Amino acid sequence: MNYYNPNVLTDTDWVSKNISKKVIKIIEVDYDPENAYKQGHVAGANLIWWKRDINDPVTRDIIRKSQFEELLGRIGILNDDPVVLYGDFNNWFAAFVFWIFKYYGHNNIKIMDGGRKKWELEKRPYVKEEPKIIPTKYVAQPPDEGLRAYLNDVRRSLSNYDSVLVDVRSPKEFTGEIAAPPEYPSEHAQRGGHIPRAKNIPWATAINDTDGTFKSAEELKKIYEAKGITPDKDIICYCRIGERSSHTWFVLKYLLGYPQVRNYDGSWTEWGNMIGNPIER
Repeated sequence: MNYYNPNVLTDTDWVSKNISKKVIKIIEVDYDPENAYKQGHVAGANLIWWKRDINDPVTRDIIRKSQFEELLGRIGILNDDPVVLYGDFNNWFAAFVFWIFKYYGHNNIKIMDGGRKKWELEKRPYVKEEPKIIPTKYVAQPPDEGLRAYLNDVRRSLSNYDSVLVDVRSPKEFTGEIAAPPEYPSEHAQRGGHIPRAKNIPWATAINDTDGTFKSAEELKKIYEAKGITPDKDIICYCRIGERSSHTWFVLKYLLGYPQVRNYDGSWTEWGNMIGNPIER
């Protein structure tokens, strides 16, 4: 595949062979835990609920450093533990949690390529038993703000032609035909459209439909360079609330090795609701 950093990925075969050795900590992250993890999961896998565990419901923000430390301690993760993430929806939410782990300095982490989709296609076994957890004391690093873009960063990028915005939402969201995906009818912004100069490359473009794995580096490079997304640019990815865009952030930063890529988790929910923010349709 010739990825820039192949160490951020592992495959289903390697995970299957290493489960019994208990040398890795496996975490499942799903859009729908009730119909995924609770119906069966990889043996030994803990569950992170993306909406409950990773988002602060009061501040409309990702969890703070202290909350991240509490979460990882609660599921028995130590600072040096090798962690493997996987999930449903082609690892969409696993990539979001990967971004959070990197933001707080946990570097020994991989995504299981293909996630639940590939595991199931290969008819590998699931269990329903949840693992016994020994709580730990986790100490996170200060946030790596180089991985995250804020509202003012995006505003500054509009007049900087060394910057480029990647809107990873669906084409209908990008054009403003719809204000939110159909599954989120009550969580839309006041206005539909996109941030000026943004390029629309839906997040799932990076995935092979057959098994949910990432496309090769050569294929990915062609997809992004065709839209002017090149390594010499300061790149900001966004979607509706920052989870789909974390998937594209992962692709650009780790699989292609672009040096300056940030995830704007305020995304369209913030930008589209702010008075005075310019938009395009």
